[in-house]
Amino acid sequence: MQFRTIIKILGQLVALFSITMVPPALVSLIYKDGGGVPFVLAFIFSVVIGMMAYYPNRHENGDLKAREGFLIVVLFWLVLGAFASLPLIFLQEPNLSLADAVFEAFSGLTTTGATVLTGIEYLPKSVLFYRQQLQWFGGMGIIVLAVAILPMLGVGGMQLYRAEIPGPVKDSKMTPRIADTAKHLWYIYVSLTLTCMLAYWAAGMSWFDAICHAFSTVAIGGFSTYDASIGHFDSPVINFICVFFLIIAAINFSLHYAAVSSRNVRVYLRDPEFKVFLCIQLALVVICFTVLSSNEIYANGDETLDQALFQAVSMSTTAGFATDNFSTWPLFLPILLIFSSFIGGCAGSTGGGMKVVRVFLLYLQGVRELNRLVHPRAIYSIKLGRKALPDKVVEAVWGFFSAYALVFIIIMLALMGTGMDNITAFSATAACLNNLGPGLGDVASHYGAITDGAKWLLTIAMVFGRLEIFTLLVLFTPTFWRG
Repeated sequence: MQFRTIIKILGQLVALFSITMVPPALVSLIYKDGGGVPFVLAFIFSVVIGMMAYYPNRHENGDLKAREGFLIVVLFWLVLGAFASLPLIFLQEPNLSLADAVFEAFSGLTTTGATVLTGIEYLPKSVLFYRQQLQWFGGMGIIVLAVAILPMLGVGGMQLYRAEIPGPVKDSKMTPRIADTAKHLWYIYVSLTLTCMLAYWAAGMSWFDAICHAFSTVAIGGFSTYDASIGHFDSPVINFICVFFLIIAAINFSLHYAAVSSRNVRVYLRDPEFKVFLCIQLALVVICFTVLSSNEIYANGDETLDQALFQAVSMSTTAGFATDNFSTWPLFLPILLIFSSFIGGCAGSTGGGMKVVRVFLLYLQGVRELNRLVHPRAIYSIKLGRKALPDKVVEAVWGFFSAYALVFIIIMLALMGTGMDNITAFSATAACLNNLGPGLGDVASHYGAITDGAKWLLTIAMVFGRLEIFTLLVLFTPTFWRG
């Protein structure tokens, strides 16, 4: 294991990450909100620690194999999450405990969107900007992870994309092609963010709100600058813009890249995962609209459609934005939408959950087993589009699903052990493991009222969900450290 090379890389990452403390400090200067000092302190602290890790190891250039890749990916999220919490710890107002600051930072960086804060609109603008910015950088990290790195490491069936997307390589070494892939993804991500920001501004948001909400929309994060989330603006146009960009951000970014480079939108229509994703969204919207209409929750059909469309897409893509308190809807709908977050967005998107392609493959495998019961001697292959998949990919997906279920059960039981009721424990685990954000019961509006122990458990759940379970789980196996 190339430990010194790994320490050098982490030192570089921390020093680079310190730059993210500068924009909130500038926002504090512009708005004179008095919240800039914690960001300056965090900047200095991060630069010093980063250089202390980097400088003694600056000449280390060992070849990084898949094992080192797993360790770097996990440490990337854990270390940056810890440093991201520094300005929140240094803040005088609000005065957050260590558990609260770490929870909020990890929620931002993993794009979960669960918050311990209330009275958000009264916080310093610098703090508001920082929370949104964390989600934006986290979203970019997720895309690079999902499109460039995880397929190479072969995590949970994602090797499916090795042959199809630009960047991931066939051997087990980290190569410059990952950097090349990351660069192209950055262009697409930044372009989407700028377009979303301009759309929000044109629809009536202030520049500050437009920038902040574009950050969290494209990252499918869910943080807002208001307690009432998107509902604060009370605008069907803003709701629709949010839905539109959430759907785009929940599509595999390698598809966006293929469409841009080939200048052909038919790329999307040829992708089975994309078609399944759209069908799921449509079905959820129809169900929500039908149930809300039959219960006469809203005054007219237009408002019902607006609310059904927004909440269905926001929850199923794991954004967690709100226009209304959906926990007051007929219980069938909140439970349905929380279950939809287990599917989440497409692979290689900023969405959370198990990903559409994995759930679709599980369905195809189920159909194959039923067919085998009828015709035991027949040979059935699982096809994604026109491509027959090797059994090892399907096995990896089954392994991922079982690991996901196991982690979910352990965390939910641990939460109940802290004294949490069953509905809150179930929804909080789902919300954090799927990187969704809002739950039911005591965590319907915020997570400030739960115990510190529960917050630490849910922080772990966020990291598990973001790292696609296996990436973190593999570090707990003796084989990993022996190999």
